[in-house]
Amino acid sequence: MILQLHKTKPAPDICLITFTGKLMMGNDSRQVEWSISELLIAGIKKIIFDLSKLDGIDSTGVGILVVCQAKMQKAGGMLRIAGPHGIVQETLALTHVDKLVPFFPSVDLAAQNFNPS
Repeated sequence: MILQLHKTKPAPDICLITFTGKLMMGNDSRQVEWSISELLIAGIKKIIFDLSKLDGIDSTGVGILVVCQAKMQKAGGMLRIAGPHGIVQETLALTHVDKLVPFFPSVDLAAQNFNPS
């Protein structure tokens, strides 16, 4: 399945991006980086990636998440990941992305106490 992103605002200062499909090499994956750049330009510095509907991820997808974290950090913002499971969670743990970006079991938990340090 092609990667699809759906943006919502669970709070006035938080943007939730829900991923559906697979985050893999190809043009579709570029939209993730573009979305982060657009949100930062708009002044949004609290972003949650909901990966609960993501079916797969490859090394390109892992790299995109790391680049997004770096962009957020450089801009003084904060990225959180919610709901990874199965092969996606295993891949992110194996590549230590969970050491770079805070992981939460749900979007609700990720949105709590969301204050940049």
